[in-house]
Amino acid sequence: MKTRKILLLIGCWAVGLSGMCATLRYTHADVWEAYEGFNRNYLDSLKYIYKTDTSFPRAVDRGNGAAAIWCQPIYWDMAMNAYRLARSQKDTEREKKYKALSRKIFEGNKAHYVGFDFHDNNENTGWFIYDDIQWWTITLARAYELFGDKEYLKLAEASFSRVWNGSKRVGDTGSYDEKKGGMFWQWQPIHNPKPNDSDRDGKMACINFPTVVAAMTLYKNVPAGRCEPEEADWNYQTKAQYLEKAKEIYEWGVNNLFDKSTGRVADSRHGTHEPDWKAHVYNQATFIGGSVMLYQATGERRYLDNAILAADYTVKDMSPAGVLPFESGIEQGIYTAIFAQYIAMLVYDCGQSQYLPFLEHTIDCGWSNRDKNRIICGGKYDEAVSGNQVIDSYSASGIPALMLLFPDNTVK
Repeated sequence: MKTRKILLLIGCWAVGLSGMCATLRYTHADVWEAYEGFNRNYLDSLKYIYKTDTSFPRAVDRGNGAAAIWCQPIYWDMAMNAYRLARSQKDTEREKKYKALSRKIFEGNKAHYVGFDFHDNNENTGWFIYDDIQWWTITLARAYELFGDKEYLKLAEASFSRVWNGSKRVGDTGSYDEKKGGMFWQWQPIHNPKPNDSDRDGKMACINFPTVVAAMTLYKNVPAGRCEPEEADWNYQTKAQYLEKAKEIYEWGVNNLFDKSTGRVADSRHGTHEPDWKAHVYNQATFIGGSVMLYQATGERRYLDNAILAADYTVKDMSPAGVLPFESGIEQGIYTAIFAQYIAMLVYDCGQSQYLPFLEHTIDCGWSNRDKNRIICGGKYDEAVSGNQVIDSYSASGIPALMLLFPDNTVK
């Protein structure tokens, strides 16, 4: 009873902070309507990749209507979450539908992005930033966990290897800094013939903590009893090696990109300079996810404490309006969809239900302000979307992504 009262008080606090949101609560039917509206407006149904925004009729390529390469796997995550939800609700028709959609999204992206050849570094439909690949590693490994298709696991391990080790074909030496630890963001050479340098080049949170999540997802899913690879240029690792890598990068991240007193995750660090302490929701998210997964694997309480601290900072310090914040930069609208994936781990897998009132209020707010004709939401959840607005898929993804993972209003 005491816990329920606390949740109700938090829910009232969240509602009170944002006067621009209706108090009507979303329903199960709304969840499916929101996801269908998202797909209807943004999925190129001929190619099965997603469009940049509502102004484009097709997703041709990077500069002509195709959403960013690193955001496509987040949209595939949404399809898999729709499949999981339908399965949990014993909705066999939707279960079949979204399983088929998940495969079509994979095939569409494989066709568009050079057959998932992670050594093809053209800047239109290829791979040219480390974190772009690592987001795919995570989702491919998740797809293997869900569907059991070995092609997904093979690609996930190949992409992780590409990020960690680099590419002889491209000529870069990989994201991992053997000298000082951590993961570099951008490989060289493309525009700069010099190799990455620990004292000059950036190590961003958006590659370091996704690397932790990727390694832990592979740790969960690779076969036990593997022999260690004999060559340095490996395409797979053992469970123990993936766990070791996750722990190492996590510790580097905690020591260089995490404020242990507040829970704030820095954007980046260059050499020994002060970190760039600009906090972004997606960096908070992957830090939470990596922390939760390490807690589950090891049982060490400090990982869970870090996850809670980072989640508290996101809710209390980064969300003054009582809803998840919006950043208007290119592709930054995707941050909520990423946060949804990892806060769900903390809520469901670790029993941290104190975040539900905030999350449900964010959903109620964004859903109440949707364009009710096109059935799409914007990224500023406390502002109404008008019928003539061009809305990008990144911003529109947040509310349906949250709804798929939090389909029930638990605080009445």
